[in-house]
Amino acid sequence: MSDNTKNEVAALRAEVEALKAAQPKPQPTREERERADAEHRDWVHQMRERQANSWMPPSAVQAMVAAEPRGFMKGVVHDNRAPTGRPGMIPSPTQGAVGAGDRAPANVPGGGTGWQAPVPLGPQPGIFHVDAQCIADDVKQRSKKP
Repeated sequence: MSDNTKNEVAALRAEVEALKAAQPKPQPTREERERADAEHRDWVHQMRERQANSWMPPSAVQAMVAAEPRGFMKGVVHDNRAPTGRPGMIPSPTQGAVGAGDRAPANVPGGGTGWQAPVPLGPQPGIFHVDAQCIADDVKQRSKKP
């Protein structure tokens, strides 16, 4: 091979490499992206598990689990999810609200729904004492003026 041919081959190879570099990279398919995402989530999950397990030795975790009285957490979860029906608690869906046609139970504020009966708007109780004091003070102040 002559030097001229070697130069031409080298130039062509450089041109081919430049053209290959200029081509856009193929986009991953949906399945490839989902697989990569799933692998990443699994990797993150394993990392978090290792981190969570590194804070406390397994024997300490087992001792804490053994110290819990039987059924205690079940009771906590039940108390959190179910209202007890005491006054002031949110009524359960089975209790229902007292409607216009319903008759409220006797001696239960708000008819047993957990809501207090509405108080009508008006002067506050005992405000007449304050009014009387203000009127008396006004009369006293006016009598002192020359």
